Amino acid sequence: MPIVTPPVRSLSHVTDWVFDLDNTLYPRACNLWAEIDRNITRYVMDVTRLEFEAARALQKSYYRDFGTTLNGLMQRHSIDPEHFLTTVHSIDYSPVAAHPELIAAIASLPGRKFILTNADTGHAQSVLARLGGSGLFDGVFDIKAMNYVPKPNASAYAAFLACHDIDPAHAVMFDDLEKNLLVPHETGMVTVQVVAGADFADDEVEAWELQHEPQLHVHHVTDDLVSFLTTRP
Repeated sequence: MPIVTPPVRSLSHVTDWVFDLDNTLYPRACNLWAEIDRNITRYVMDVTRLEFEAARALQKSYYRDFGTTLNGLMQRHSIDPEHFLTTVHSIDYSPVAAHPELIAAIASLPGRKFILTNADTGHAQSVLARLGGSGLFDGVFDIKAMNYVPKPNASAYAAFLACHDIDPAHAVMFDDLEKNLLVPHETGMVTVQVVAGADFADDEVEAWELQHEPQLHVHHVTDDLVSFLTTRP
């Protein structure tokens, strides 16, 4: 099979910079998401009464098929999303270190900056406080604003773009999951996948979560967001 190489896309025209949160604005290696992930497994166990391994498999299937485990649980088990979000985000945020270089790089970008996340705003604010980026972004569009229908569903992006009056032809989307970049590409946004370093390994992470094979809808791939933002094409 031939290697698919997307054309190089410049960011010189970008006026709106859109970032995913988890495993994008902080490195996957700090394992903050891993703590949330374990809380989600316990939540699935409580809801379904399944043992750990079965609950873990169900969790990952919901995450893959519904965009978030939350969406799967809402669709299949009618859970209260507010209770879910409060429970799974009851974590220690100290693994996220201050990152002044990243904050400075984002602050220097020409135009508006947004977060588009399948988590909630409270979680985003906790992460940004640790990074040193409180007040940095012009807006956080979270899972509640999406009416709990998450990325990669097209409605999540449409609602976000409409809310902030963003022309996708002048915007860029950063996300760690390549599947979350398909709709942005289709709307005309530049897309950047932020991946873990080559030495990252975690037996609990599904292979598709780390996928960064060449894809036409992924215009750029980087494992160093600061470097990418400061030397952007």
